[in-house]
Amino acid sequence: MNRTFEEDLDKLRTRLIRMGSLVEEQVEFALRSLREGNQELARIVVERDDKVDKLDLKIDKQCQRIFALNQPVATDLRLLLAAIKINNELERIGDMATNVASIVIESPDAVKLANQIDLHRIANAAYTMLKSSLDAFINNDPELAAHILPSDSNVDHLYDVIRAELIDIMKEDSSLVPDGATVLVGLYNLERMADHATNIAENVIFLSEAKLVRHRAVNEDGVDVIKAIHERDSD
Repeated sequence: MNRTFEEDLDKLRTRLIRMGSLVEEQVEFALRSLREGNQELARIVVERDDKVDKLDLKIDKQCQRIFALNQPVATDLRLLLAAIKINNELERIGDMATNVASIVIESPDAVKLANQIDLHRIANAAYTMLKSSLDAFINNDPELAAHILPSDSNVDHLYDVIRAELIDIMKEDSSLVPDGATVLVGLYNLERMADHATNIAENVIFLSEAKLVRHRAVNEDGVDVIKAIHERDSD
């Protein structure tokens, strides 16, 4: 590997970590603004979304440049492929943080309803998944990444439970339908954050172990059930 190529990969990894740190803070601020009804904090999130988008473009262009000027193979190729995907996941999470923050700015009554039904059950779970997936990437830790995957099912369950609660509230009091619909949008964005965090974890496993785990059955211990069954049957 020539030195310029190595430096480009190091710079790419550094930028991706910076992107992860920025997006994690965006989510943290958005969720805090929702919990506190803090419009000033929410505006910071909305205003900084442009910064997330610009860094997303920089990383994307850098990946294209490395591909164009080099012929990466093996681990280097996996890093580039994972970087493109992780960068895209982070940009989408940044958009969702902005969507949540916008609710705080535009619908104060919806914020009250969100707190009433304890929307933070799913918010905290999604944030934990995001933080863990970024830690797994930074520390090149496929085991941590594998243990993140089953958490997505827990978030999906919370989504179903909270959605049902919201619908019941709106049925009982039709005057709450507009605010309830807004909270449903926020709920959807939080559930999707968890999905994107799961995708990041899957790419960490791909980067570290050259294994594709998308759409695989993973149990609560992070074990690939399909692989385990095949290994058992071959004994």
